[in-house]
Amino acid sequence: MTTQEIHAKLKIQFADRISDLSEGVDPSCVVQSQSIAEVCRWLRDEPGIDLTSLMCLSSVDLKDKLQVVYNLHSMKHKHKITLKVELPDRDNPHVPTVSTVFGTADWHEREAYDMMGIVFDGHHDLRRILCPDDWEGWPLRKDYVVQEYYRGLKVPYPDGRDPDRGHWVSKETPDLRVDPPTRREPDLQGM
Repeated sequence: MTTQEIHAKLKIQFADRISDLSEGVDPSCVVQSQSIAEVCRWLRDEPGIDLTSLMCLSSVDLKDKLQVVYNLHSMKHKHKITLKVELPDRDNPHVPTVSTVFGTADWHEREAYDMMGIVFDGHHDLRRILCPDDWEGWPLRKDYVVQEYYRGLKVPYPDGRDPDRGHWVSKETPDLRVDPPTRREPDLQGM
C-alpha cells in the first residue's frame, strides 16, 4: 500500500482531524494533537495497514511552534507513513502519549520532553532522561539560553568565552588533512 492510499483511508476514518498529504520525498500529514493516540492505534490495529512499528518519534523547533514527528512502519506489508502534530503554544506544549500504543515511544517521548519541554499527557514516567533532574530549560530549543551556573558552580566554556544564546561554542580544530602522495613514473630502463 502506498503512503497516498494509507492517507486516503485516514481521511475517510478521521476526516478533518487529518490534513492533506504533503508533497516531497517523505510525504506526511498533520494530525490534530488530541487525536494522535487514537489515529496511531487505528493505524496499528486496522487489517491491511498494520503499522505496528514506531520507527522514530522526534521533535522539531520551528521557532513559532513546536512539532512532534511520528514515523510509522509496517513490517508485515513494508509500507510507512509520517504523521506530525503541531504545538503552537511554546510555553505549554501538550500532546497525548502514544506509549500506550507503541512501547518504543516511552523513551522517545522522555527525550522529547527533556530536550524540548513537550509534555506527553498520560505518559507513565515522564521525567528527564539525558539531563539532570534539576537542569534549567530545554537544550534543543532555538531560544535556549545556556545556564551560567549549575549547582552553584560556574559552567566553564572554551577559551574563557561566554556562550552565545542558543549556539554551541567550541575550539577551532586544526586542519589535519594530508597531501596525497606524489605519483612516481616507473623506471622502464633496462626492460
